[in-house]
Amino acid sequence: MGYIYVLPEFGLVADPVAGVVTTAGISYKPILDQVEELEMIADDLVGMLSGEGKIMNSFPGREKSLSIAGKTTAFWYGLVIGLFVAFIVTFFLVFGGFIAW
Repeated sequence: MGYIYVLPEFGLVADPVAGVVTTAGISYKPILDQVEELEMIADDLVGMLSGEGKIMNSFPGREKSLSIAGKTTAFWYGLVIGLFVAFIVTFFLVFGGFIAW
C-alpha cells in the first residue's frame, strides 16, 4: 500500500495502514533539536521572572542572584524617587510654589 501526500511541499505523507502522518524520507532531527534548545531558553527566561532557581549560563552558587539584584534595584529606584518627591514638597513648602516670571 502507498502513501497519501498531505503536504508535499514539507514532505509530509499519511500512512493509511498505521494511521499516522510522517515524513517522506526527510529527517526533521536538526529542526527538532533547535526547537528543543529554544524551549529550554524560553523556560529559562520564564524561570528568571521568579528570581529563584538556577539560570542556564550562570556560575555555580548564584541561585539567588536575580532576587538580590531585583531588591537592590528597587531600593535605588525608591531612594531616587523618594528624594525627588521630598525635594518637590520642600520646594513648595519653602517658596510657596513656582516663582512667577
